[in-house]
Formats: sequence, structure tokens, C-alpha cells
Amino acid sequence: MGPRGGAETRGKWVREGADSAVADSLRPQPLAMADAPPEVLELNVGGVHYATTRDTLLREPDSLPAAALRDPDHPRDARGRIFFDRDGVLFRYVLDYLRDGGLVLPECFREHKRLAREAKHYRLVGLENAVRESDPRPPNRERGCITVGYRGSFQFGRDGLADVKFRKLSRILVCGKVTLCRDVFGETLNESRDPDHGLADRYTSRFFLKHSFIEQAFDMLQENGFKLSASCGSGTAGAAELKPGVDTEENRWNHYNEFVFVRD
Repeated sequence: MGPRGGAETRGKWVREGADSAVADSLRPQPLAMADAPPEVLELNVGGVHYATTRDTLLREPDSLPAAALRDPDHPRDARGRIFFDRDGVLFRYVLDYLRDGGLVLPECFREHKRLAREAKHYRLVGLENAVRESDPRPPNRERGCITVGYRGSFQFGRDGLADVKFRKLSRILVCGKVTLCRDVFGETLNESRDPDHGLADRYTSRFFLKHSFIEQAFDMLQENGFKLSASCGSGTAGAAELKPGVDTEENRWNHYNEFVFVRD
């Protein structure tokens, strides 16, 4: 083969080698996560997706997120995201802790026990302690249930506003263990009709509240760690002679409702 043929052959080899190098550079290359650069990483926590950096996940070297990043065999989803089979919503606080080194919870946050459990699973001792310290509820508070009931009616509007209805509550009743009722409702609790007034270690169905705002009673129960467990309601139709000032339609819509709240 002459000089010309040899040059063409060498040129062909060079072009083929260059094309192969380009193809290799475009092909996805396996990369050990422990040696990966500080790039953005995607996580899948119980179906909720997050994005963070490698440095954030490695901030607590002994934590589960750091171990998952270093472990090439840790479970991943179909798109290659690191997968944790945990509560995806609560993980936002775990990730915030890894980012900032501190814990900031919403004012209305009520899932301290669940978040402490998540922190323990992720091997974040600092976060677990911070969650327990931020829980405003006493750890050894008394468990039990309180029943709240009320009798009410709907007040119709005046002429021209016949379609307007206003809820009227005559009284909010409170039943349960006396110590629990006092703990929740405090000074808003009226004990004047309780025949055993003064005895603490007992149950009663004679308490009622000094106000008639059922939502306020619900708020106080929630703030003290009670959750609604059951409820029931009934309606009555008045057949007796109406009292002065009571509207006929209003008397027809009398009702009684009870709500059972439980604190574990």
C-alpha cells in the first residue's frame, strides 16, 4: 500500500477512535456515590420527592442518610433516587435539621412523638432530643376521655332573610373524670350544679362551660392533646306549646350532639 493509502487508513482509524471517544463520553457512566462531587441529589421518601446536596446528607456521618449515600446497595426507586420507606411529610423536618443543624417547627405542630420516632430511625440523636424538648405537652400526663355535648337550635332570619340560619347553643355540657375536665377547661368550667363538688378523684356528668362557643371547647381539647374519637347527634320536633318569643320553625329544629375526645 502506498503512502496515500497508509495516510487514509490512519485517518480512518483516528476518526473512528474520535467517534468512539465521543460516544463513550455521552454514555452514562457508573459513579460510586461516596466519590461523587457535591451535586444535587434526589430522594424518594415514602413517595414524596426531595432534592438536596451530597454535603447535606453527609453532615451527620453516623446518620442513616449518610450511610445510605455511601452504600451502593441501598434501595433506590425506578429513577435511581435514594429510597426511604418512611413518612414522606415528616422528612421535611429531618432534612431541615441536616441543612441548618437546628429544629424549627410550626406553631401548630402536634406530631412530636411521630417526629421523634423518625429522628430515632434516621439515627439523629440531636434531632430526637430537640423534638422531645420542644413538645409542650407533659410526658406523663393523665390519659382518658372527655365527652362534650350541647343542645341547640337554628334561628331563622327576620322577614326578607328567611333563608338565614344561626346556630343557637343553650349550654355546653362536659362529662368525664373531674381531674381531666379541670385540667383542660380550667376557669371556663362551671361546677355549680355538681352535687359532689369538691371531690377530685371521681367522674361527673354535671359540669358545663361558662361560654357557649363549641369551637373554643374543641380548641382547648386539641391544645391538651385530645383527639376526636366518636360523635353522635339527634333531632327533635317540638310538639308542646311554644314559650313566648320562640319561633315555630326554630322550635322544629332542636337538636342534641355529643363528641367523645380521647387522650392516649
